[in-house]
Amino acid sequence: MQREQEEFQEASLGDVKKEIAMPRMAQSVRHAISHQNRRPDQPMRSNIEALPNISFDLGAVVTQDESFAAGGTIFSQGDTAETLMYIQRGRVKLSVASKDDKVAIVAILGPGEFLGEACLGSQNIRMRTATVIEPTTLQVIERNEMIRALHADHALSYCFLSYLLSRNSRLEEDLIDQVSHCSERRLARALLLLAGKENQRELHRFTGISQGILATMIGTTRPRVNFFMNKFRMLGFIKYHGRPDQNGEMQINTSLLAKALRK
Repeated sequence: MQREQEEFQEASLGDVKKEIAMPRMAQSVRHAISHQNRRPDQPMRSNIEALPNISFDLGAVVTQDESFAAGGTIFSQGDTAETLMYIQRGRVKLSVASKDDKVAIVAILGPGEFLGEACLGSQNIRMRTATVIEPTTLQVIERNEMIRALHADHALSYCFLSYLLSRNSRLEEDLIDQVSHCSERRLARALLLLAGKENQRELHRFTGISQGILATMIGTTRPRVNFFMNKFRMLGFIKYHGRPDQNGEMQINTSLLAKALRK
């Protein structure tokens, strides 16, 4: 009887070890397959992409220039949606507040991007709050004027549609990133998206992005972001000028950061 119990315990322990080893084996197999399917001269590609550089010619569109200082509110959640805006310079934070006053940052927009474009559809109320995080200049366009211009100018319509499709794809990637990757990778991706698709060999400099904003963007805590930011700084991925928690200036070496994520 005792011998049977010992054999049963050994068999159970073996099953547990197999269950623990299976995910590791599966991961090793997936890793081997990915290398087998990849040509020797084909580098691993990162899916971290900023919006493409689409050139908009708004010369035939009636617009009104408006400037906002850092911290200013362009529109608030619940306002009537009657206009959309094209960012000429600066950065804008889009956030959503829940009924229990929890705030989530859903996007950081920069030059060459639109905000408030949902008014072109059936959305008559602003679903987000747009806040300026560095001095910003906008071209404000009335809803009916933009609809007229899109019907009249096929080149503008094509560019605007391409922009919306690219932005929708990035939103889907943001969602996948939130559920599939660790907070360190989410932070690195957020920094690359903020830097955009300019010269990858240069340091991209901007202000107004505190660690608190980054923490809200990627769904983690500020101390966690501080830990990873210090790590990135030691590796030469980023540089600080002034205290980041006080919206000090930050520089991102996109070339080094993107290369690290491809490994």
